[in-house]
Amino acid sequence: MAKPLAVLLLPRTLEQFILRDQAEDLLRAPAVLAVEPAKLPYGAFGRLPMLAGDAIAGTQARRLRKHLPGDAKVVVIFHPLQYQLARALVGRDKQGDAELWYGRWDRYEMAYDASPRLRERLATLHDLAATRSALTFVASTELERLEREAGREPVLVPLAADTFPSLPRDAGGAAPADDPAEVAAVSLGHLGRRTDWALLRGLRERMPALRLILVGARHDDEATGDADFAALVADPRVEWLGRLDDTAAAAAIARADVGIVPFRVEPFNEAALPYRILKYARMGRRTVCPALPGARTWERAVTFADGVDAFAAALETYRGARTEPDLELRQWALEQTAFRQNAPLWDRLEELGIARR
Repeated sequence: MAKPLAVLLLPRTLEQFILRDQAEDLLRAPAVLAVEPAKLPYGAFGRLPMLAGDAIAGTQARRLRKHLPGDAKVVVIFHPLQYQLARALVGRDKQGDAELWYGRWDRYEMAYDASPRLRERLATLHDLAATRSALTFVASTELERLEREAGREPVLVPLAADTFPSLPRDAGGAAPADDPAEVAAVSLGHLGRRTDWALLRGLRERMPALRLILVGARHDDEATGDADFAALVADPRVEWLGRLDDTAAAAAIARADVGIVPFRVEPFNEAALPYRILKYARMGRRTVCPALPGARTWERAVTFADGVDAFAAALETYRGARTEPDLELRQWALEQTAFRQNAPLWDRLEELGIARR
């Protein structure tokens, strides 16, 4: 008798997957396998007619089954573009003994880089996946609210950042070259369409002693013609460090008093759970953030502020905090492990006889 398996359909290679820590936690179980994308990228399912996508998914599923060392009793997807392949693997009959699980960590159908046509397809595939799913797990309380509003019952599985460096207990002190009189704020992540350049420029004008440390790839093409962005590029108190590995990013956070999430308040941003909040907290730094509902999932680590004046006032309260990192916050962050966050998934795998925690 073939052994039952849980198959994680990864939208990227495991090394590039944003949820790598949580995927690797599940992969500790011998009966949980990861399948990386085929040569035909998942993005193709957003461009093809649905019937053509179903035909390709059927072919891929048949090939994949031949290489599995057992029966796929659970197939997990992390993006709606994976739905057609997952459905082909578990079968069209919802009453079958194989389950489809759907992980929702972003509001994909509202993505900035998606055309109106692709957004429509993503919305359709999302509804199909969420309706078919036997277990839908969401990263934020806002995504949870949206699913419940649609009449579904998701489970909350926030993010984990086990492999991101954490602050040593006895650490503290600013880097010698930094000015102790300034307020240093760090932003980790995307620097493009999601970024509220007007907010950042307003903060610099409102706070002459503010130093902005921006870590992440800068997407100039996404800010063409934006006067606020241009002013920040020319500002000597704005450091553009580019994309850094985790060790270097942690060192940049250590130079700051506080972390920030300078996102525009828009539907795509509102539902997400910004990963950086947990990474700042692992380094003993709190986060200042606009009133984004998804970020309230980790409100223990966040100060919410609307508008330039309120944001500036919040940043001022953390002046000099880099010399006294918040060790209680650090401990909270260290407790948000992949093993702990994945508990609902482990519980269901155990119920199905696939794996034990």
